[in-house]
Amino acid sequence: MTAWISDPQVCAAARLLQQQAVVAYPTESVWGLGCDPGSLVAVEELLRLKGRSVSKGLILIAASTEQFSSFLKGLEPDALLRFQTPQQKPTTWLVPNNGSAPEWISGGHDTLALRVTDHPLAAALCQLFGGPLVSTSANPQGQPAAISAEQVQAYFGQAVAVQTPGTVGGAVKPSEIRHLLSGEIVREG
Repeated sequence: MTAWISDPQVCAAARLLQQQAVVAYPTESVWGLGCDPGSLVAVEELLRLKGRSVSKGLILIAASTEQFSSFLKGLEPDALLRFQTPQQKPTTWLVPNNGSAPEWISGGHDTLALRVTDHPLAAALCQLFGGPLVSTSANPQGQPAAISAEQVQAYFGQAVAVQTPGTVGGAVKPSEIRHLLSGEIVREG
């Protein structure tokens, strides 16, 4: 993460995120589109680009568990420890929604989808932004997720405010999605 913290393009992307823009960046397995989860304007633009309904909810990524602190309030200690324990593969946890996230993030569901990212550039972007980011695959709904910068460009062209440098990590599949309390796997990773 350290090298990306000082990269001018990543710093510029973080500034644009703070100004309600949508940016593209690599994650563990695919390219993602991200924005400020607290900005309805930014989230609506991201959903418009993807052609996706707000009712599905959105995944949030962060550089650390601490960046999710407001969303984790009220968790039992064993559940919090499970969330904090590194997994062998990228894992998005469905965490009970304690009401601290706007409905445009939760999609009206009783859980929030949260992942501490292992990708150094994505983590640096969260760090520079100052908190969690919406992170959804960079593709129009129904199309394959972009795995290269060229695919992102082909899908969105200039519609995305900025596309960071970098490449996807080594994960072959998108993150596994697991329910934090039950341990149930909702999507294999």
